[in-house]
Amino acid sequence: MEIYQLRTFVTVAQQGHLTQAAELLHLSQPAVTAQIKALEEEVAMPLFERSAGGVSLTVAGQELLPQAQAILAASRELLNHAKSLKGQLTGKANIGITLTPDTLRIGPWVARLTERYPLLDLRLHHGVTGDVLNLVRKKELDCGFYLGKNPYVNVATRVLGSVPFRVVMPNGWQDRVAQMSPKALGKLPWIGLSQFSSLSKISSELWRELNISPRKVTECDHLSAVEALVCAGIGLALIREDHALAAEAEGRLLVVPDIRKEADLLFVYPAEREGDLILEALLAELMPVWETAA
Repeated sequence: MEIYQLRTFVTVAQQGHLTQAAELLHLSQPAVTAQIKALEEEVAMPLFERSAGGVSLTVAGQELLPQAQAILAASRELLNHAKSLKGQLTGKANIGITLTPDTLRIGPWVARLTERYPLLDLRLHHGVTGDVLNLVRKKELDCGFYLGKNPYVNVATRVLGSVPFRVVMPNGWQDRVAQMSPKALGKLPWIGLSQFSSLSKISSELWRELNISPRKVTECDHLSAVEALVCAGIGLALIREDHALAAEAEGRLLVVPDIRKEADLLFVYPAEREGDLILEALLAELMPVWETAA
């Protein structure tokens, strides 16, 4: 029985699907199938039940899963302890960033890291929030920042704070909106967000809360462009509260009163990286930055 077989067993159990597990493990589906078959032959019992919709654990599989997870955790702990014996922390960390650097407090965080861990190679990659989460899920990024709810069991999270959003409208629409109930806002044109942006999901949550299904006149994946489209008179949109209030103070748009939406800002990383020395170092310097700011 090999560690890689147990890792495959746990990943398939978490995903419930061989193809998705193969993607996360960076293996072909036949390779994943072969590893599961070899493990089942070694323990002399089936671990999964196959169906058209995927796979599910047998009773035996359910019994063995916690032990397999414990063995993987112990192997990671052993590896981390061995690395700590080498002294100065070294290695590379690929970090996915979204929103703006000041929002994420990237500057103070990286300054702390470079001062304490001069041999640590930090690589910052900017992307749409949904892409960052997906790349962390596939372990192509070591960690990153995400706005909204994390739907993946193999991705761990730390809540850093809450980001408020407001609905904004073009100048000259105040009389038009003032006479409407929140539900009636669904009759007006809205600017939609790309499905790869977590703000698209946050907007959809707000629409469900207001019980509306508005018509999207355009779709965009750049937050500054969304604000510009509102200023140009295209339609309503959901943007960050600080940006909304600043733009209103400058006379570029108007904030719809009494409608506010909040979303959690998360630091995300693969769940199996818990206890990893580099990840622990990243967290150890990140959390004080957010606690000091709070």
